Amino acid sequence: MSLAQTLAPFRNEPLLDFSNPGQRAAMERALDDVTRQLGQTYFLLIDGKRLRARRTFRSINPSQKTEVIGTLQNADRAFVDHAVSAAARAYTGWSRIPQEERAQALLRMAQILRERKLEYIAWMILEVGKNWREADADVAEAIDFLEYYARQSLLAPPPPTPVASERNAYLYLPLGVVAVIPPWNFPLAILTGMASAAMVTGNTVVLKPSSLSSVIAAKFMELVDQAGVPPGVVNLITGDGRSIGEALVRDPRTRMIAFTGSKAVGLHINQVAARSAKNTHWIKRVIAEMGGKNAILVDESADLHAAAEGVAASAFGYQGQKCSACSRAFIHEVVYDDFVTRLLEQVRRLRIGPARLMENTLGPVISAASLQKILNYIAIGKRQGAR
Repeated sequence: MSLAQTLAPFRNEPLLDFSNPGQRAAMERALDDVTRQLGQTYFLLIDGKRLRARRTFRSINPSQKTEVIGTLQNADRAFVDHAVSAAARAYTGWSRIPQEERAQALLRMAQILRERKLEYIAWMILEVGKNWREADADVAEAIDFLEYYARQSLLAPPPPTPVASERNAYLYLPLGVVAVIPPWNFPLAILTGMASAAMVTGNTVVLKPSSLSSVIAAKFMELVDQAGVPPGVVNLITGDGRSIGEALVRDPRTRMIAFTGSKAVGLHINQVAARSAKNTHWIKRVIAEMGGKNAILVDESADLHAAAEGVAASAFGYQGQKCSACSRAFIHEVVYDDFVTRLLEQVRRLRIGPARLMENTLGPVISAASLQKILNYIAIGKRQGAR
């Protein structure tokens, strides 16, 4: 019996209930355990080896600026070359193993993450300032990606359109080395989704996380190692995106780039990839998920209580630091005053404070630069007549 036949149908990973005293106490213990691990040094991971760079940088708890989450290596371009070379070598073997073995690797990663769920939630609360509920959802989504992509990879290719006198075939083939460049705002879910999709389809990965969430990326590499994925299939480089990210995107051996981040960087990656490097016979593939400017429309027929709840949750969830956040609300004039009153009630219920405390729904923004950008927009709004 094949693996596909033995797997249960896909089900989303259930979220935890922190109103349950037992689960809340377990989460508190996980936070205490992770706090005792803060300040450790993390290394580059290339071809299964831990490597040290000449320079380092620190990841800081945005809720507590004096608390160092970890010290990481600031890689240079030589490490990019080393990582891409390792991934290219590993591709030869990884791309040829049976598809079921690659799917099983993802399923093992999912199970390990499920068993260590509270620990990973705690790392996210401390490194990027997500509240308990949002950090739990991030880990659950990472598990979902692993479980879902494992199952999808086992599906047979669709049959080609039959044409008289022709014999056609439809095949899935891996490409090669994939550069995975995830963001800090969904530091485990998006990272896991992009990396695991590349892995399970036979590609190898060079992972370049945001410098603001690199400890979580190092924790992802623990899943890769514990699941028995061969060395070189996933390689971790950390550091400044403008230098090593650029080198990774431009390397002619990089066959595909999976990026989530700003519009400016995404368009630049697309532009670079569109120019074929010398001595290459392929076109780089690019998947770029970029920022959004999202609106919610509320008309006179709407349930205003539900609308106010939805706008508040969308606009202020994770401090508004996500591409799906509501940044504009268009309200029908007939219900405008009533809606604004209800929205203010929702906003006043938000509890602001360190993400480590469960009762706080609104934590810090990710960095001093983000804080200043928000303050600048507030000043612009006042100049333009905001009340």
